[in-house]
Amino acid sequence: MVMAASIPHLQINLLHYGMLNVARSVLVGWIALFAITVLIERPITRHVAFLGPAWTPTVRLALECLGLCAIGWLIGPWGNLGVWIFAASISVRSFGLAPGLDVLWLFRLFLDTLQNSRYLESFFSSVVTHVFLFGSLFIGVRLSRGHKRPILHIK
Repeated sequence: MVMAASIPHLQINLLHYGMLNVARSVLVGWIALFAITVLIERPITRHVAFLGPAWTPTVRLALECLGLCAIGWLIGPWGNLGVWIFAASISVRSFGLAPGLDVLWLFRLFLDTLQNSRYLESFFSSVVTHVFLFGSLFIGVRLSRGHKRPILHIK
């Protein structure tokens, strides 16, 4: 029996296919993030201004969660590596498309919290926001793959 790892040509093709999926996931993720932010999130956020300024951050967070869930649903079938790289890319620099995600700023806030406890409340609030946003992305990935139906055994 010949293993796939022992055939160099097949191994290169599998590596190429994996990198193609990663590149496709990241590209589609960024395009979808731009489209969702510009075409859906910003107009809705402007139209909910009648609720008052206190509701704007809540509506914005809910829309960002829904958008990231949709993006996870789009790129999820192409594999976990692409999703992780997309998540890493938006956590480093999102160009204002996902303003709730800024891991570098969260790290700086953590360092400030160690120096002064008055930053503790905003640090925990930011951590929860990041958990919601990244969680939404990975929930979308999970939803994209469906679930296996259990096999029914009747005795």
